[in-house]
Amino acid sequence: MATVTLKNIKKVYPFNGDDLKKVKKGEQLKTNLEVTEDGIVAVQEFNLEIKDKEFIVLVGPSGCGKSTTLRMIAGLEEISDGDLFIGDKRVNDVAPKDRDIAMVFQNYALYPHMTVYENLAFALKLRNAPKDEIDKKVKEAAEILDITQYLGRKPKALSGGQRQRVAIGRAIVRDPQVMLMDEPLSNLDAKLRNQMRAEIIKLRQRINTTFIYVTHDQTEAMTLGDRIVIMSNGHIQQIGTPHEVFSRPANLYVAGFIGSPQMNFFDAKLLKKDGVYSVLLDGYEVVLPEEKQALLTEKGVEEQEITLGVRPEHIVLSENGVGANIEVSEMMGSSVHLHVNAVEQDVIIIVNTIDMNDSEVAELSQGKEVRFSFSGNNCHLFDKETTKNLIY
Repeated sequence: MATVTLKNIKKVYPFNGDDLKKVKKGEQLKTNLEVTEDGIVAVQEFNLEIKDKEFIVLVGPSGCGKSTTLRMIAGLEEISDGDLFIGDKRVNDVAPKDRDIAMVFQNYALYPHMTVYENLAFALKLRNAPKDEIDKKVKEAAEILDITQYLGRKPKALSGGQRQRVAIGRAIVRDPQVMLMDEPLSNLDAKLRNQMRAEIIKLRQRINTTFIYVTHDQTEAMTLGDRIVIMSNGHIQQIGTPHEVFSRPANLYVAGFIGSPQMNFFDAKLLKKDGVYSVLLDGYEVVLPEEKQALLTEKGVEEQEITLGVRPEHIVLSENGVGANIEVSEMMGSSVHLHVNAVEQDVIIIVNTIDMNDSEVAELSQGKEVRFSFSGNNCHLFDKETTKNLIY
């Protein structure tokens, strides 16, 4: 097992011929990434220390640099700048086969002409491992992943979930120091994804290796990771536990990315009267709790226009508060998701229906006028210019 340390890692892709011509002409390239004289910067200033046996998840939208970072750790992409350590060894120039890592790909990457047993045994055979050792490790991995009954089959005879288990099994038989997983569940349907998430959690408990997992799915990130690294446009936006990034987002981007449905954002005002902070939205004023008062006072935050964030599950219907009109009502079983128009924008409210009768639920229909409120405990305050969280 091993720690993994990334120090100021940077990845620059040189311009292709067409892009180079555009840059020389002073034209803008269609990319959100930074463009330098050397090329397009896919990852930059990436600093992360991963503990031994920790499960780290890199999460973000397509093109944010998460898979590129994983491939640099694997040795499949060259590191443009910075240092990568696995354990105490700098591995920037070490070949992938000598890094003692194993990687599980999105598309399974199984050998179609081989049986499941042969797929699992292949890497061990390349190492010239003894036959009895190969047999033992293959059968142990098959038992852990519940694929023993498929050892004689070929990949085409397996379902997507079964193939992914074989791909994971092929990685764990090598007993690697670090297990890398690049969106391994993205090709599965929703039900299978849920099942495989649970299987990966069980697997992690049994094999005790260091995991680095890439996904664009925040649910996977929140349920699997000890810590989450949220990325955007090649930069790390925040590193923290699932609870930390959900309850204390570092900036507007993280607040909007983590949580489903997405956090509601409002143009509001932070007031400070006699040293007491409150938030004002459309005439509705909420005094902030003591903890937030102390943090704002310590940072010397002044009265100002802000972006106020409140999650849909933290908004409640009330007699007083902000006026709204219901436009769409979505029944989700134990709750109703209300899309309302308030302060000239779309706002989502989640209403728990467990203690409501049918007539009360029916009242939450299109065209109804309602009011909503929220507590100061659930307010997230963001700077209008920097988009950073004003409190944390």
